[in-house]
Amino acid sequence: MSKHLQRDIENLKKEILSLGSMVVDVIDKAVLALIDRQTEFIDYVVNNDDRINEKEVAIEEECLKILALHQPVAGDLRFIIVVLKMNDDLERMGDLAVNIAKRARYLSGKEKLNVSLDFAMMAGRVQTMVRVSLDSLINKDTAMARNVLKMDDEVDDLNRQMYEALQKVMQDDPATIKRAIHTLSSSRHLERIADLATNIAEDVVFMVDGDLIRHRTEDYLDASSD
Repeated sequence: MSKHLQRDIENLKKEILSLGSMVVDVIDKAVLALIDRQTEFIDYVVNNDDRINEKEVAIEEECLKILALHQPVAGDLRFIIVVLKMNDDLERMGDLAVNIAKRARYLSGKEKLNVSLDFAMMAGRVQTMVRVSLDSLINKDTAMARNVLKMDDEVDDLNRQMYEALQKVMQDDPATIKRAIHTLSSSRHLERIADLATNIAEDVVFMVDGDLIRHRTEDYLDASSD
């Protein structure tokens, strides 16, 4: 690897980490607004969306510049490809955090639903998945990536439990429908963030091993456990 390419890749790594930190921050704040009704964070999340979008565009432009100037191959090329895909996934996570914050704004002025919802557990799992997926990239660690893949099923189960509980609430009391729908949407947004973290973990496996595992994640996990 030339010194110029090495320098540009190190700078790119710093930029994607910076974007990741920004996205983790708005997800954390959106979750606080939703679960703890800390409404002071709602505008913070919404107002940071433009900064995240600008960073995403800048990173994409940097990736394209590196591809054009250096024509990287093998591991360096895989890293650039993964950053391009991860960049898009992180920006979409930021959009989903905004959606959660907007749902939190509506729910903050309403009476809480009389239902046992373990939003804190679900949100905690999702936040962990995002952080570990970023760590797996920086450390080129497929074991970390596998942990993210395993957690996705748990988040799916929690989302399904949320849906079933809220469906019963709406059936029992139609007056709760609008609040329940906003709550369901928040759960779905969290589940989608988990899916995007899973995408990043799958891309890390590709970057490290050159192995495309998307759409065959279960087979990969089974083989890894042998």
